[in-house]
Amino acid sequence: MSRKRTRLSSEEEMSGKLLEMGSGEQNGSETSFTSSTNLPPTDSIQSLQTAAPFSTDPIAIAERERCHYGRIPRAAALAGTAPRRVRVYSDGIYDMFHQGHARQLQQAKTVFPNVYLIVGVCSDSLTHSRKGRTVMTEDERYEAVRHCRYVDEVVRDAPWEYDEEFLDKHKIDFVAHDDIPYTTEDCEDTYAMIKAKDMFVATERTEGVSTSDIVARIVRDYDIYVRRNLARGYSAKELNVSFLNEKKFRLQNKMDELKDKGKKVMTNIGEKRVDILTKWEEKSRELIDAFLLLFGPDGRLSSIWNESKGRLMQALSQPPSPRSSPPPSENGDSHSHSPTHRGSASPPPPKSRRYETLWEAQAGNWMYRALNVLGSRKRPYSAS
Repeated sequence: MSRKRTRLSSEEEMSGKLLEMGSGEQNGSETSFTSSTNLPPTDSIQSLQTAAPFSTDPIAIAERERCHYGRIPRAAALAGTAPRRVRVYSDGIYDMFHQGHARQLQQAKTVFPNVYLIVGVCSDSLTHSRKGRTVMTEDERYEAVRHCRYVDEVVRDAPWEYDEEFLDKHKIDFVAHDDIPYTTEDCEDTYAMIKAKDMFVATERTEGVSTSDIVARIVRDYDIYVRRNLARGYSAKELNVSFLNEKKFRLQNKMDELKDKGKKVMTNIGEKRVDILTKWEEKSRELIDAFLLLFGPDGRLSSIWNESKGRLMQALSQPPSPRSSPPPSENGDSHSHSPTHRGSASPPPPKSRRYETLWEAQAGNWMYRALNVLGSRKRPYSAS
């Protein structure tokens, strides 16, 4: 346990010395800790651990009290020879905080080598009266800005125009904003006084993105976003949608769900199609081989058919008639007594052949009688 405590205490001591970022001795040893480019400054570490404080928080008040205010000349600020951190102020509405806002604040933070960035955010009442309605509330806009890593301090309810009292209160050295003149009802350029005092530093706007562009996209795709929020559980009352429009949007959501399911089914079929075709090709080859083996020219069915055909033709063919006996000779002797046929007389026909001959004769008699009967039925009756 003692070793563990010793190790922890030594690590805490080492971390504290690394965060000091200044020169110093390590418990009387010759090793000294100096600032290094590999280690971030203390304010950067603090900004990553916590959100930027408001101007009324004790941390911001202490930072402001430590500042010996006297406006730093531009040349000293650019050269990085100022005796303290340069306090740069930037303001805006910061509605629907986006990357354009973050890039503008990044430029304000890096306009000089060592900058303490103060960001003013206007309230809802002032913004609605001067510019128009916002999407986010003032508290939401305050929180969005103070969680940007470039911001060191946030001023709530920032003024629309500047005066010497405001600049002295927050000990502002420079004001950062885009160089486009910002006109009001009272003056042509709100930053005219700041520019006259050589306290203005220009930042560049990010082309292609702004709060107005984002709102225009939402208005353009209004139906899509309403349908999305209905699908996520919002009620028609919360979205200010009529009863009929709600039913229409919900029906469209159902149709989209069916389309998505159909696409998934077709995708699955497309993935399995290759396997199905491969298996079908294998099965078709087996079927073709079996078909040729059975119905081919040398197949079993052809052999069976040829054998059956031969037997059938043999059964249907008429048996040959027996040979007639030679006529008797002039002497009245038969050919059996002639010397040429002596000993070569043909044997009597077999019994089956005799039956066939009798059957044929009988069949002929039956046929003759049937024809006579049919002929007699067709004769007309006589007059008598």
